[in-house]
Amino acid sequence: MGNQQLRKHMKWTVFNHLRYWYQKSRLGFCGAGIFFETDVHLMRFPKNISLGASMVIKSGARLCACNAQAQISIGENTTVGYHTYMFASEKITIGDNCLIAPFVYLVDSDHSIAKDQLINQQANQTAAIEIGDDVWIGTGAKILKGVRVGNGAVIAAGALVKDDVAPYAIVGGIPAKKISERQ
Repeated sequence: MGNQQLRKHMKWTVFNHLRYWYQKSRLGFCGAGIFFETDVHLMRFPKNISLGASMVIKSGARLCACNAQAQISIGENTTVGYHTYMFASEKITIGDNCLIAPFVYLVDSDHSIAKDQLINQQANQTAAIEIGDDVWIGTGAKILKGVRVGNGAVIAAGALVKDDVAPYAIVGGIPAKKISERQ
């Protein structure tokens, strides 16, 4: 109901339509009826970003395909919250009908840390992130490289997810642990 409530109160203006057509010209794929608020940034390689139909992307969101091979793919009817950041060095995939709250951070890479070389001269280590359908990611959650989140899972606000999440599990904490299951 929350996602439907959001869509019910969105005001489509000529500026929303202009933003849609501008972003559509830059993206690898752009489904119909995506509501782009102001200050949305599709960074570095926007042709490597695919967005499903009827999405909502709130102000301040940053989606970055960090290199020519990196990909971001988000399914239909998904909402990306205010100031959410997604940085893909390999691949981030998000399913249909997901709710991503404000200030969520997804990053599929981190730096190597061998002590015999400067950290900023070491290669990134990457592993794809996969988020299933009907997932709710709470405010301020962070999802790290290599994580798979099953269909219907819930990530609590502020959680740090570094391990896979089973379908319909509810996880929270730092690091995130299973705290319940959807009924």
